Amino acid sequence: MTSFTVVQSSFSGSDPLRVLREVFGYDHFRGPQEAIVQHVIAGGSGLVLMPTGGGKSLCYQVPALCREGLAVVVSPLIALMDDQVQSMRQAGVRAAALHSGLAAEASSALWRSLLRDELDLLYVSPERLLNGGLLERLQERPLALFAIDEAHCVSQWGHDFRPEYLQLEALALRLPQVPRLALTATADPRTRSEIIERLALEQGRVFLASFDRPNIRYLLRPKLEAKEQLLAFLEEFRGEAGIVYARSRSRVDRFAALLQASGHDAVAYHAGMDAGQRSSALSRFRNDSGVVVVATIAFGMGIDKPDVRFVAHLDLPKSLEAYYQETGRGGRDGLPATAWMVHGPGDVTQLRRFIEDSDAEAAQKRIEHGKLDALLGFTETPGCRRQVLLAHLGETLAEPCGNCDRCLEPQVLEDRTVAAQKALSAVFRTGQRFGAAHLTDVLLGADTARVRSLGHQDLSVYGIGKELAREQWRTLLRQLTSQGWLEPVPDGRGGLRWGEEARVRALLRGELTLELPATPASQERRPAIAAAAGAEAEAEPELVAALKKWRREQAREQGVPPYVVFHDRTLVELAARRPAQLNDLAQVSGIGAAKLERYGEAVLAVIQGWGAQT
Repeated sequence: MTSFTVVQSSFSGSDPLRVLREVFGYDHFRGPQEAIVQHVIAGGSGLVLMPTGGGKSLCYQVPALCREGLAVVVSPLIALMDDQVQSMRQAGVRAAALHSGLAAEASSALWRSLLRDELDLLYVSPERLLNGGLLERLQERPLALFAIDEAHCVSQWGHDFRPEYLQLEALALRLPQVPRLALTATADPRTRSEIIERLALEQGRVFLASFDRPNIRYLLRPKLEAKEQLLAFLEEFRGEAGIVYARSRSRVDRFAALLQASGHDAVAYHAGMDAGQRSSALSRFRNDSGVVVVATIAFGMGIDKPDVRFVAHLDLPKSLEAYYQETGRGGRDGLPATAWMVHGPGDVTQLRRFIEDSDAEAAQKRIEHGKLDALLGFTETPGCRRQVLLAHLGETLAEPCGNCDRCLEPQVLEDRTVAAQKALSAVFRTGQRFGAAHLTDVLLGADTARVRSLGHQDLSVYGIGKELAREQWRTLLRQLTSQGWLEPVPDGRGGLRWGEEARVRALLRGELTLELPATPASQERRPAIAAAAGAEAEAEPELVAALKKWRREQAREQGVPPYVVFHDRTLVELAARRPAQLNDLAQVSGIGAAKLERYGEAVLAVIQGWGAQT
C-alpha cells in the first residue's frame, strides 16, 4: 500500500441490517452472524469459530460500524491486513493498516487520521499494537471493539502458535470495558479452551458454526510416484486456479518447474524467495485466472481467492488443523473443490524427526506428536474422512459424507477384532495413560529401560503382539483412536485411554467384531510399488488408451472425475496383466469388492474387445 486516503463515512448508531445492506450489499445474515453482531453491539465479548468462507469478518466489521469509536483488528499477516483494508475502502469504510510495509508518507497520513478520529477500522499486528506506545494512544480515544483474527495463534495447541499473541491478554487487563471478539476457522476443543483462557473470555459467549465444507471433496492416495501422480491429477483441472503444497523450498522449485514444463501456468512461492518475487507470485495468483501456485506453508493465512478449485498436498502437513485450514482455501465460493493428498511412511518419519530435532520443550514435543498422530488417524481411517475430520474439531457428522475417497471408493476390510482386543487390553493393563510408542513396546515384548522401570514386562499383555510389526501396531492404534475406541488423555502428554467403556468391553468380550483395512508394514509395501512400476513398462499404450476412454465415459455418466472410477495406475496394471476372469481382475491394485461388482464385466469387455482387434 503506497498511499493513504481518508474515505468519509460513518455509520455509528445504525441498524446492523442497514449496514449489512448498504455497506456490504447483503440482504440477510448467514448462520450465527446476526446473533454475534447483536452480542458485540451490546458490548459483549466472545469466541467465534466459523469455517473459511463462512463470513467471519462481517461479525466484527458490522459492529465496528454500528458502535461509536475505532475498531482495532489484530491480524498476523501484512498481506491479510492489506486485503481487508482494500476491501473495506471499496465498500466506503474508513479503514487502514499499520505495519512495517507502509511508506513514510502513508504512515504519517495514517497517524494524522488516527489522531483526528477519522478511522472506523485499524488493522495491526499484535507486536505493533502492544509495543511502541500505540495502545497508550488508543486508550485516549473511544474504542468500539478489539477483534483478534486467527485467534488459534494464541494457543500452543493451535497449528500456528505465535508467542507474540500471548501478550494480547493485556487487552482484558487494561481495557476491560471494550468488547473483545476472537475469531478462528480452526480450533479443536482443547485449543478453544486455551483461547478463552489466554484472552480472558470466560465471561463471553462461544459462537460455534459448523466446520463442514460439503463442497470440498477429500481424496487421499498412497505416495508412489509423486510427480506422475500430481500430473495425472492436474489433468482434470487444466486452466483452473489451485494450490500445491510441498514440504521444502527445493521441492517447491522442482514441482513448479515440472508443472511449467507440462504446460501449466504455475508459479513458486516460499520464504527463500526475495520479497519482490513473492509479491509478484502472489499478485499473479490473486489477479489472473487459472494460475497454480506451488508453495510451502509460507503461503498461508489470508489467502481468500474464492475460485480455487483444488488444493494438493505432496507431503503430509504438520497437523490435522493445518490440513483443514490449508484445504479450506479451496472452494471459498461454495462451488465444488478438491483436496488431494499423497502420503507415505517417509512423511511420518521426517515429521517425527522435525519434532525431535526442534528446540521445543518436552511438553511441547508431546503436543506435536499427539497432533501428528491425530493426522495419521485421519489418513488411515477406514471410514468417512469428513466424519473423522469434523470429530477432531468437536463436531459430529451423523452420516458418511459421500464426497471423500473412502465413501466413493469403499475398501475391502479385514477382521481385526483380535488385534484390537490385544491393543485395548494393553491400554488397560498399563493404566490408560501411555502413548502409542510405549504400548507398542509392551505388545512386542521390547526390552527397554522404560518397560523395565515400570515393571510392564510382568504384565499379561507383554509380548502378546509379535504377529504384527511395529508400524502395524502404530497404525492400528491410530485407527482405533480415529474411530473412538481410544481417545487422548486430557493432560496433553500423548497418552491414550479407552473411549466409551461399555462399547470397548463389548468388543473385548467378543460381542462385537471390528473390520479395518489391512495395516501392512512398510517393508511389505515396496514389492507392490516395484511391481506396479514394472507393469507400466509392460502395458500396451493402445489398451491403456482404450481403458481411459471407457473410464471417461463412466465418469461423464456419473458426473464424477475419471480418477474416481479408477486411478491411472490401476489402468496401467490392467493393461499389463490383461485379466480374463473376474477372479483375476480382483488381484489388480485399486479394485476392491465394490468396484469389482460395479465395473468388472465392463472392464473385461474392454480388454477382450481390444484383444479381438489386435
